[in-house]
Amino acid sequence: MTGQERDNAAYVRAVHDKGLAFDLATMSRRRMLYVIGGAGAAAMIGAGIFNTAEEADAALTEVASETAGPYPADGSNGIDVRTESGIVRSDIRSSFGTSTTTAEGVPFEFSLTVQDLDGAALAGAAVYAWHCDRDGNYSLYSTGITDENYLRGIQETNETGTVTFTSIFPACYSGRWPHIHFEVYASLENATNGEGPIIKTSQIAIPEDVSDIVYATEGYAQSVTNLSQITLATDNVFSDDLAATEMATVTGSVEEGYVATLTVAVDPDDVEAGGGGTPPSGEPPSGPPPSGAVPSESVSPSASASASASASASASVSATATPTRTSSGHPVPSRTAASTRPPQPRQPQPQPQPKTEWHWWAPWTW
Repeated sequence: MTGQERDNAAYVRAVHDKGLAFDLATMSRRRMLYVIGGAGAAAMIGAGIFNTAEEADAALTEVASETAGPYPADGSNGIDVRTESGIVRSDIRSSFGTSTTTAEGVPFEFSLTVQDLDGAALAGAAVYAWHCDRDGNYSLYSTGITDENYLRGIQETNETGTVTFTSIFPACYSGRWPHIHFEVYASLENATNGEGPIIKTSQIAIPEDVSDIVYATEGYAQSVTNLSQITLATDNVFSDDLAATEMATVTGSVEEGYVATLTVAVDPDDVEAGGGGTPPSGEPPSGPPPSGAVPSESVSPSASASASASASASASVSATATPTRTSSGHPVPSRTAASTRPPQPRQPQPQPQPKTEWHWWAPWTW
């Protein structure tokens, strides 16, 4: 036995069965957060790991990384709206530049507070946010609104790490839970120079009870059907943890408008590859998300090799299989067949399930 091996053995004998408090105290902070999560940190006060509730609350769980989808307009799939004059703004309801069209819908304001993994505000960072309109369409991509750039904007975080956007309540389109996309950058310069880098790509989930109320109003009729056919557990993005780090808190009313807030923790030293999965050939997708599409449990291993691959040629794979990814590292979307089933009554949500792959190139699944 070498000297180093003897030292290691002695250390193991000395610390064996000293308890959870000792084990956690010897972990790195990042490893500890991975093991217990942000919520579990509060329970560690009694074990002597944290001295105060404030210190425990500061042990944050990093917000989940998600796909940017096929409509990011961040240069990864067609146009890069981030570099255009006018994109830095708080009110994103209207287009800027050659159009001043305003997106219609129930008034909606959402605030995102960005912190590091220790709970410190990331002042001077930047957030690019975008979402669909009342009809479930995305500006710059969907048929009829390719000349519009509304419901997209960039802001610099203030001293509390917060940005606030004035918008309209987004629709629920077929196959996806109501959501808002966002990217976090280290600075406003990084967010608008067209090169980044991106610190975090994720999504904000919108609660079901508020969505039900909004979708009962004029203009959101299709969202009623779409929301009745989706749960967090069956959503292609939020299914793995039921949006545990991404669910916003929403208050307000249809008459006065709604306000959503969400605090997210990110690693300011991280770098993520942006993008929504540019198709192998052809133009970026356009047109409204079709009605009635549902997720598939099958995917063809060669589907990402050709934009013309048939959905019927897909082969069954495990729901836990590693998704096919683009050169940028993001999942490649898949073609989804339309469902002909009638709307089903809302069922209780089951426990979280692993994310599944979808058939090639279905913009409505993102």
